[in-house]
Amino acid sequence: MNDMHRRQFLKKLAIGGLGGAALGGGAGYWIKSARQTIPPEPRARVTVLKAASYREDLRDLIRRGLQDYPAFLQRVRGSRIVLKPNLVEYYEARRVNTHPAVVAAAIAAFRSFGAREVVVAEGPGHQRDTELLLEESGLWEALKSERTPFVDLNHDSIHPVRLSENYTRLDRLFFPATILGADLIVSIPKLKTHHWAGVTLSLKNMFGAVPGVKYGWPKNLLHWRGIDRSIVDINLALRPAFAIVDGIEGMEGDGPLRGETVQAGVLVLGDNPTAVDATATRIMGLNPEQILYLQVMRAHGGVVGETHIDQVGERIAAGRRDFRVLPNFSYLKLAPPS
Repeated sequence: MNDMHRRQFLKKLAIGGLGGAALGGGAGYWIKSARQTIPPEPRARVTVLKAASYREDLRDLIRRGLQDYPAFLQRVRGSRIVLKPNLVEYYEARRVNTHPAVVAAAIAAFRSFGAREVVVAEGPGHQRDTELLLEESGLWEALKSERTPFVDLNHDSIHPVRLSENYTRLDRLFFPATILGADLIVSIPKLKTHHWAGVTLSLKNMFGAVPGVKYGWPKNLLHWRGIDRSIVDINLALRPAFAIVDGIEGMEGDGPLRGETVQAGVLVLGDNPTAVDATATRIMGLNPEQILYLQVMRAHGGVVGETHIDQVGERIAAGRRDFRVLPNFSYLKLAPPS
């Protein structure tokens, strides 16, 4: 993709006219959905909740947000829920990880709606000492207070899953037993820019479900196969059922590790992770129509178009921030609101 501007790629993606030679080997797998007619987008609902700080009653806030999704809550009762936060590295001066208060609030909220079991699981992509990362980030104390187990997905037992679309041309991916044994997977990412993918939200967050013991740190094989391709294959294999984006504090610039803090003051949640990520991207002042993996997810039930998203709670215009991006992603910028 280095020799082609992503905007040009997306225009060609939309009309299905891109030839395989421009992408090199294996392009047919990646653009297979582009050559087909992308089905009309269904409707999706996304909830945006205002939260000025992590000291607010986030449990009640998330509970109220979940009530916007009665069909999903019916599935929660009696289910084993695996919460997948973003826990990748710790820097005291940078807001890299999902805040422990959001994770604790989600645990309590799902239990209050009748979940049989709630587990928190993550496979950090940089820091190999997960116990140290749990302690430094504050997540360990939050899990103890909620009496909730944690599973390191980097070292869990693993099993192969055949890929339905195979954009990465790997045929199958190995996933941890904890993730495969979940009734419902909930992605709880941090609101961040990303120096390779543009943004990292609920779909990119599922990279942490891939075991480092099999794919390395930072999941090197999947980076070589293409981050966008890998994001789509992982999410089509695991089908996370819900997303809660921690946007109370976000990260701009050289994310996902070395960017600067943005006080965005929102939680974004919903049962269509692509729609959640598209909405969160707009809150960042960026255009989800230009995010490659979001566009490909449209062929698989994902919703990106703003007119197809029923937004509940705060309006995007009220919470929108102008997140700084690296120069190679300047084309993601939305026009200023009129």
